[in-house]
Amino acid sequence: MSERASQRSEQAAALERVPKQLYIGGRWRDASGAGTLAVEDPSTGETLVEVADAPPDDAMAALAAAAEAQAEWAAHPPRERGEILRRAYEMIVARSEELALLMTLEMGKALAESRAEISYAAEFFRWFSEEAVRIHGRYMVNTTGKGRIITMRQPVGPCVFVTPWNFPTAMGTRKIAPAIAAGCTIVVKPAQQTPLSMLALTQILEQAGLPGGVLNVITAKRSGEVIEPLLKDPRTRKLSFTGSTEVGRKLIEQSAEQILRVSMELGGNAPFLVFADADLDAAVEGAMLAKMRNVGEACTAANRFHVHESLADEFARRMAERMGALKVGRGTDPDTDVGPLIDESQRSKVAELVDDASQRGASVLLGGEPVGERGYFYAPTVLADVPHDARLLDEEIFGPVAPVATFTSDEQAIEAANRTEYGLVAYVYTRDLDRAFRVCEAIETGMVGLNQGVVSNPAAPFGGVKQSGFGREGGFEGIGEYLETKYVALAT
Repeated sequence: MSERASQRSEQAAALERVPKQLYIGGRWRDASGAGTLAVEDPSTGETLVEVADAPPDDAMAALAAAAEAQAEWAAHPPRERGEILRRAYEMIVARSEELALLMTLEMGKALAESRAEISYAAEFFRWFSEEAVRIHGRYMVNTTGKGRIITMRQPVGPCVFVTPWNFPTAMGTRKIAPAIAAGCTIVVKPAQQTPLSMLALTQILEQAGLPGGVLNVITAKRSGEVIEPLLKDPRTRKLSFTGSTEVGRKLIEQSAEQILRVSMELGGNAPFLVFADADLDAAVEGAMLAKMRNVGEACTAANRFHVHESLADEFARRMAERMGALKVGRGTDPDTDVGPLIDESQRSKVAELVDDASQRGASVLLGGEPVGERGYFYAPTVLADVPHDARLLDEEIFGPVAPVATFTSDEQAIEAANRTEYGLVAYVYTRDLDRAFRVCEAIETGMVGLNQGVVSNPAAPFGGVKQSGFGREGGFEGIGEYLETKYVALAT
């Protein structure tokens, strides 16, 4: 068998093993409607497989299963909840190659990127397996000396999760792990472009011993139709969403009727600031990580580079050199660095933003156009001398495009960084400790990468401010999103 034939056989086997049905109440079942959801390969535009397309009735059945299982799961021993997560972590690690291949097939990212995501995703299960046994309240004497104050932490209740296509496994584990650890039941609706990764993850949790009804998964084309009834049902007590700010606003409105606990991880417009005293080698290295992770299709991706005027030309030149050396191709090819964008709509948006900047006077140092006759590829692109009114300095690019603008003073850099409605993450490169703290404190974001281009870490709180949302995922803070605090006033 030739190498290419062997690859095709391996890919077919990975697609064959993943379930294609809904998972409700501990049972794999067909959708009650007749329709199916086609999963597309963004490298070719062709259909890989079809999965169940759930109508609203199936979503309500999933919620009913979660509500029925809630009381028993909340009473489940914390140690056993943690052990289930730990077993699932070990299974993910053992199956990392297969899971990475599956992700690359449906999402397009290079295999190296998918392997990194699987490793990152697994760590949320490991981290929260350890947090499951560290849920505690407090006891204190009343300040008057009479009576006692007791607080206890209890599960919020049934949760609804809506996860995105760009990190289809990690954005699932980042929500599912703390919910399981806290004793909450779950209904998950993965993005229609990438349902296979979530279905494979569900299969692993089932095999790890997660009781039926704790996790329920519905795949559907019409997200709004299946999610809105869940948010208006009094059995739902928590919503967590990762996606665009526009959709997030609508979900917040819908969640208001039931006064749901809400976590929102929304859009970003991350500034990458390079000051005159920065280590330029380190800044370029960090910029490559911050920009090109996931083909730039990440809310944490560096969206705009604000570089001190003394370094801007050299920084842009080095970025063009590094990005120009990247190989664009199908993610399953072992030597591919840059895979396709998720679909034609996303590629068209990237092209529109680049064209706008170019028409306003930006210089195209590299790329600036779609590539290939099949799939949704866009060339790695570097733009220099980007004017302040270019749309891509205000809008999230979500593609392999690095626009470089200049500043002359610290105040100008901070003003440029904060000139956005978003506030998820910023990157700062400087060797001056005083400047580092001053800038980190002044920037209006929930996270800052100081002299490093990656901030995501299961042990750290992930989340933003302003139009980038609220709530935190990961770290010690992450499990608190799934716990209510009850105060007991004790007479003595």
